[in-house]
Amino acid sequence: MMNLNKILVTGAAGFIGHALCQQLLKSGDYDIVGIDNINDYYSTDLKHARLATLQGKQNFTFYQADIADDIALSELFEQHQFDYVVNLAAQAGVRYSIENPKAYTASNLVGFANILEACRHHKIKHLVFASSSSVYGRNEKVPFSEDDRVDFPVSYYAATKKANEVMAASYSHLYNMPISGLRFFTVYGPWGRPDMAPWLFTDAILHNRPIKVFNNGNMLRDFTYIDDIVEGIVRLLVTPPQKALPFEIYNIGNNNPEKLSDFIKAIESACGIQAEEIHYPMQDGDVPVTYADTDKLNKAVGFSPDTNLQTGMNNFVEWFKKYHNL
Repeated sequence: MMNLNKILVTGAAGFIGHALCQQLLKSGDYDIVGIDNINDYYSTDLKHARLATLQGKQNFTFYQADIADDIALSELFEQHQFDYVVNLAAQAGVRYSIENPKAYTASNLVGFANILEACRHHKIKHLVFASSSSVYGRNEKVPFSEDDRVDFPVSYYAATKKANEVMAASYSHLYNMPISGLRFFTVYGPWGRPDMAPWLFTDAILHNRPIKVFNNGNMLRDFTYIDDIVEGIVRLLVTPPQKALPFEIYNIGNNNPEKLSDFIKAIESACGIQAEEIHYPMQDGDVPVTYADTDKLNKAVGFSPDTNLQTGMNNFVEWFKKYHNL
């Protein structure tokens, strides 16, 4: 029997983790171990429903575990001897980080330090981890490039992601570890998170409730479809940095920012219903624009996300209706 590369995917019950596991399983090239602490930041029912699409499949094993639990993580690495690690486990959400920063310290800082240590001791071929476009803060130069300064995060969530990048760079330097950090830009699509705009707006519109529109809809977001995010991860996973310091940061975004007002129109079109809007000022921790320069990603793996927003929202709304039996 062929020896498959063994991959650890942390945050496997999460939005991106689940989609990545599905794609890796389809390829048949990998033996996948998924872990997730299944916390209640949002519906655990949704997380279990995602897992249900993975469990029972050949080459997939799941453990309920927390990356902040150093002992459990060490035992897992010892038992499985992974070839690759994709760290997607994190406390998500910009606004929640203002209310509960301690949750972000535990998962995003302590948890990530544990991942780095485990990878160091087990000679992982490549660690890929989730960073975020939020590290760019209120940078005014667009599109955002990986070479830009990112010293002024406007949320604690963004600060933890910037910290992850610096921690990873130091481990790569000290221990010659191949590591890539991925700055995701506003990911959406089927099985998405209930605390994000696509879900909140779709749910409100389909139930004839008004939607909350911040900053009069004048924010720009580089909405990136989930399949494009996963394609970028899969390609980069087997493309570890080859230079003297084997560390890279990549943007994964659509390279096409859309006005929030146009995003709402795309949801209205997908739902076939016009939204009633209530306008609010800009929220703390929010930024006016996100816009990914994806040249570096394209040069590395010959791919840039390009799914059209209307196509992506049609797919999301179709999934949303099916999931909720609407």
